[in-house]
Amino acid sequence: MALLLFNLLKTQGDYVSVKINGEEKYRYSLSENVDTVIYTGENNNQENRLIIENNQAYIISADCPDKICVGHRPVSNVNESIVCLPHKVVVEIVSDEAENAPDVVV
Repeated sequence: MALLLFNLLKTQGDYVSVKINGEEKYRYSLSENVDTVIYTGENNNQENRLIIENNQAYIISADCPDKICVGHRPVSNVNESIVCLPHKVVVEIVSDEAENAPDVVV
């Protein structure tokens, strides 16, 4: 029952927010097709390749040692994220409504 309720409360996101070291560096519409490389590291020598298509975002390749981000399923709903800890990259799905909503409901 709880799983059913959880799935009903999922909300399709509007944007893909890419944060590096906790700071948003890029924002892409989830409705656009994007194929881009996110460069990180002191000399921009670390890479994560981000794909956005069919209203989903995923990391298709990365040069980090564990590649957990590459194995993550595509994300499309608000508050879903893909994290690459070695590169300090967070790809998070956000929406206009979620950003304007209060943090706590009493």
